[in-house]
Amino acid sequence: MSQSGIEALALADDVDAAIGPNVVDSVAVARLYGEPLFAMPQDLYIPPDALEVFLEAFEGPLDLLLYLIRKQNFNILDIPLADVTRQYLAYVDEIRKTNLELASDYLLMAAMLIEIKSRMLLPPKKTADGVEAEDPRAELVRRLIEYEQIKLAAARLDALPVHGRDFLRAQVHIEQSLTPRLPEVEVDDLRAAWADLMKRARLNQHHTISREQLSVREHMSIVLRRLQGRRFVEFEDLFDVQRGPAVLVVTFIAMLELAREHLLEVTQAEAYAPIYVRLAYQPA
Repeated sequence: MSQSGIEALALADDVDAAIGPNVVDSVAVARLYGEPLFAMPQDLYIPPDALEVFLEAFEGPLDLLLYLIRKQNFNILDIPLADVTRQYLAYVDEIRKTNLELASDYLLMAAMLIEIKSRMLLPPKKTADGVEAEDPRAELVRRLIEYEQIKLAAARLDALPVHGRDFLRAQVHIEQSLTPRLPEVEVDDLRAAWADLMKRARLNQHHTISREQLSVREHMSIVLRRLQGRRFVEFEDLFDVQRGPAVLVVTFIAMLELAREHLLEVTQAEAYAPIYVRLAYQPA
């Protein structure tokens, strides 16, 4: 024997030794924890539900029945119950082997199909009015048509774009203007300023009793004229203390009315700072 033949036999002996002394020309059927397994163990336990046969899934008995009719292009208004019932029962026999609880609803529909078929074999009976009885398949056809309409509508709804599945909402960050925004005037600040004005008005009140017709609209015009052409006017400068509390009240109401109509703005730089009034900014 040549030197190369001797080396080949030695290499084969090494392989046989690595595989095992009792294995000759065998192919491993599986690997268990990385080790080759050349024969199935005799004491291997396989649970009954370890292997499952997945049939085509249906939403219910009507879905299966509609599938059988549409697949074979049967006329839904003239269903050949013998063929459809035979195919329906074949499917029910398959699911009874794996899930009896699921098959209960399908068995109820199968019983209904058999009942309809038996009624069709009997001669039709006329009603008391002499009208022929309705086709036994009519109620089933109505349910199938309604189910198909609902199923198609659900499919159209599912085809519509859905946020998170078909598209995402774009988000754009816009930086705010760097112009400092003056703090809004609180109601308590206005109340305190008004109380201070009333206190000063009482110190300058006169004892002359008179009747004066005051117009809020007129004082609104007066306030606007005072603010015209001026950037800011201090809150207290808009009131004529010398004319008494009545004029102060009307002027204050006029100013509130103008603020409500967004014709003027009441601002304050910070808490406890003086209150200023200015004309509302009107863009060109």
